[in-house]
Amino acid sequence: MDLLSIKDPSFLKGMSNQELEVLSQEIRQFLIEKLSVTGGHIGPNLGVVELTIALHKCFDSPKDKFIWDVGHQSYVHKILTGRACEFDTLRQFKGLCGFPKRIESEHDVWETGHSSTSLSAAMGMVIARDLKKESSFIVPIIGDGALTGGMALEALNHIGHEKKNMIVILNDNEMSIAPNVGALHNILGQLRTAGKYQWVKDELEVFLKKVPAVGGKLAATAERVKDSLKYLFVSGMFFEELGFTYLGPVDGHDFEALFENFRYAKKTEGPVLLHVITKKGKGFHPAESDTKGTWHGTGPYKMDTGAFVKPDKAPPPAWSSLVSETVRKLAREDERIVAITPAMPVGSKLEGFASEFPERMYDVGIAEQHAATVAAGLATQNMKPFLAIYSTFLQRAYDQVVHDICRQNLNVFIGIDRAGLVGADGETHQGVFDIAFLRHVPNIVLMMPKDENEGQHMVYTAMTYDDGPIAMRFPRGNGLGVPMDESLKSIPIGKWEVLKDGEDAAILTFGTTIPMALEAAETLEKQGISVKVINARFIKPLDEKMLNELFLNNIPILTIEEAVLQGGFGSYVLEHAHEKGYYHQAIDRMGIPDQFIEHGDVESLLEEIGMTTAEVVRRITILARKKQQRA
Repeated sequence: MDLLSIKDPSFLKGMSNQELEVLSQEIRQFLIEKLSVTGGHIGPNLGVVELTIALHKCFDSPKDKFIWDVGHQSYVHKILTGRACEFDTLRQFKGLCGFPKRIESEHDVWETGHSSTSLSAAMGMVIARDLKKESSFIVPIIGDGALTGGMALEALNHIGHEKKNMIVILNDNEMSIAPNVGALHNILGQLRTAGKYQWVKDELEVFLKKVPAVGGKLAATAERVKDSLKYLFVSGMFFEELGFTYLGPVDGHDFEALFENFRYAKKTEGPVLLHVITKKGKGFHPAESDTKGTWHGTGPYKMDTGAFVKPDKAPPPAWSSLVSETVRKLAREDERIVAITPAMPVGSKLEGFASEFPERMYDVGIAEQHAATVAAGLATQNMKPFLAIYSTFLQRAYDQVVHDICRQNLNVFIGIDRAGLVGADGETHQGVFDIAFLRHVPNIVLMMPKDENEGQHMVYTAMTYDDGPIAMRFPRGNGLGVPMDESLKSIPIGKWEVLKDGEDAAILTFGTTIPMALEAAETLEKQGISVKVINARFIKPLDEKMLNELFLNNIPILTIEEAVLQGGFGSYVLEHAHEKGYYHQAIDRMGIPDQFIEHGDVESLLEEIGMTTAEVVRRITILARKKQQRA
């Protein structure tokens, strides 16, 4: 059928299983073709084609509510709800979002980019449904990887206690972004091999009802036999003990099996967990055979071979690789170094470290809070933990950073990956809040390098620092391709660097915005305005000596940061000026405004919010003119 003509999922109601099989193949081919151009989360979506179709056939969205946990599995849902015609713009500036988006469709009832939120959101919707005396099915779809998140386990506990009607779909593909880890993953492995548990339980109950009741003693004995056999047939009935009716495991690519279990789930009182087994990447051999997580989310690729489209010229090393490989190098000399990641060994480029030091590499699963406190525990024992974590995911471990790491002043090195704008993943993944939520916490040092050579020296500085927690921000993507020093050196904590001298104004910035500052300074030089450009590589602590010299000489200052303005680096400079009594010091700030930044290429996003070279020139011109007027 013409997928572009789909307006809503009602057309599925009258389709036969054979027609649905054809539709599944058409959707897979559509996704493979479209994502070969735009890139995107190909593997997860190929795995949920039949499951998504079955959900929309058996339930009535948007009256019945589907809540996608980590919404990168929602592409098929978007196609079936009338958005196939927008897939050419997927994850592009002003285009179709790669995650559920409430303003896009009434069928998107929950927005998410972080895992493990669906069950809690579903519980809120169930409570609202029951208080309003409405009738609908609330159906969260959560992956086996997301189920390792502490928030998901908290929600399971609450849902099982309340006994409210809810149908939880556990989409089990044995992968999150990378292969899953942990005891819960092992429990699911046992369930996968246990057979059709619900059928056994039902048959057992029918048999026991046929036994003549001779007093309460026999009835009690029968119940004990039933419970014993339950554990015999399925080892570790985790979900049943939490208060759920467990159904499955079910082949997530078999329509009849899905329909049968959906019918059963809809008739069952209380919370139901339907365990569905799917194959990530199904239907596209390169993605289907992936065992490392390479095909979780990709850039453009060649449909015929699966080869990724590479630039004509080999790019410089990725920032993640630069950081992890420097840590690996240092680990050869210091046996105290241990690497920790919350389910991101591939994204954080820790495969090499894990291969060389398997006993010192810990992937704790999607459990950022746990990861932070594990690092804290290691540090109390004179170890040197390296916590590799994306900026957006560090938000989830904020209390642990404050309470467990910084309060105890422990020597933990936090590598804050994907700091700043990350582009296509949009609002939920932009790493723009870490400066604001970290720099006011006592004891922590926060820094960001101007290039990969300074980056390797900062890693060395962090791993040899013994006075408390230290964090280094670094962006998504690749370095600048600068020459690399052979030997590593420590950078004095809190020491800034003058990149260009000047007298009329000063730009304080760091990391990705330094090239913008230098370009603006060159333009201004031609206009007769001399601008000092300072690499403010230590965001906390400030280089008070250099900053006070600027204040004493009454040099106007422009701060630039690819992070939120409220509470950020520029705010810190303003606070310092106030504390030192420089009340009339001219200070202007550029950064991310008070809004969530949507998806799109970083250059377009920066231009939209006014973070451009031209804007730097304009602001410095105004500052320099005011200085001349005061003189």
